[in-house]
Amino acid sequence: MSEMQDALDVIKRGCDELLVEAELIEKLKTGRPMRVKAGFDPTAPDLHLGHTVLLNKMRQLQDLGHQAVFLIGDFTGMIGDPTGKNATRPPLSAEQVEENARTYQAQVFKILDPEKTEVEFNSRWMGGMSAADMIKLAATHTVARMLERDDFSKRYGASQPIAIHEFLYPLIQGYDSVALQADLELGGTDQKFNLLMGRELQKHFGQKPQCILTMPLLEGLDGINKMSKSLGNYVGITESATEQFGKLMSVSDTLMWRYIELLSFEPLSVIRQWKRDVDEGRNPRDIKVMFAQEIVARFHSRAAAEAALVDFEARFRQGVLPEDMPEIRLEAPAAGLPITQLLKAAGLVPSTSEAMRSIAGGGVKLDGARVDDKGLVLQKGVTVIAQVGKRRFARVTVA
Repeated sequence: MSEMQDALDVIKRGCDELLVEAELIEKLKTGRPMRVKAGFDPTAPDLHLGHTVLLNKMRQLQDLGHQAVFLIGDFTGMIGDPTGKNATRPPLSAEQVEENARTYQAQVFKILDPEKTEVEFNSRWMGGMSAADMIKLAATHTVARMLERDDFSKRYGASQPIAIHEFLYPLIQGYDSVALQADLELGGTDQKFNLLMGRELQKHFGQKPQCILTMPLLEGLDGINKMSKSLGNYVGITESATEQFGKLMSVSDTLMWRYIELLSFEPLSVIRQWKRDVDEGRNPRDIKVMFAQEIVARFHSRAAAEAALVDFEARFRQGVLPEDMPEIRLEAPAAGLPITQLLKAAGLVPSTSEAMRSIAGGGVKLDGARVDDKGLVLQKGVTVIAQVGKRRFARVTVA
């Protein structure tokens, strides 16, 4: 029973909800490797660490001996998932889906074990479904049932349009579980309705229903909002080793444990020991360094992780500027270039509003001097080293 409990501890690690645990235990008792499904619509091919929470869980399940089914929703991607949206999402073209799918496949095997992974495209079964087949599938659920989904009910209550094809999305996602004969499906907390749809359709088609494991949405570096490129609070898995390392070292000591729980592959026993060490006086920074090196090594190499630590120590403990600082030339109007526009155009912040917040928080420097004036204007002919936070630098010439 101890071995079973250990497996359950790994499976439930960091999860939000497991449905139904008793059913999952029965599946584990058979000794047969489970088919573990997670679906990804290829709409955002440049993955960040928030996207990898599900992939990490799949890898943990692979290490327990189970088979991962990485489903690329090329068919559903051309519908557009309305989950969490207050408006119809524009569908992708076939060309966009194909390109994004290629990018996904190139990135996911930095985490998943290729030997225990099936890569599937749901166009394989949905593309051959006739209109009559689709009508039969649609007949399994009522409009009232669909309106139980939170985003649909809110839009309906607010008299916002809901296109008929949007009701097909959860049905198709559910039917994917039938086609793949999934034993367990993983998804974010915002996907629960769709995941439950898979259970219902499997019952309808005479299969044993899949269990469901929902994972939380990872907070970004600010510790408040969901990790998002648009908010600039993300760590991209294709970013440079030094950028990844620096961003992870900026995470608060409290948020660090959340990241470790959801992103690290270290055993739970090791993480528990780390927590005891910190409680007994060890500097949390030591744990953060080990975690940051683990992530960098995963997406780059162990040598890159060691080099990133050396670079970080030199840059932030000894005040050395990075050697690979980008050189940027910005055209300015006759009146000069406002500091907020300079920071955005140089790629140091995602927006001028974020530039304002960074200045207010004391995180902006020009040539090493803190900038407090949000209305500062730099004149033509000036070259400065602009810095935002501890990691983002650029040598900017205002022309």
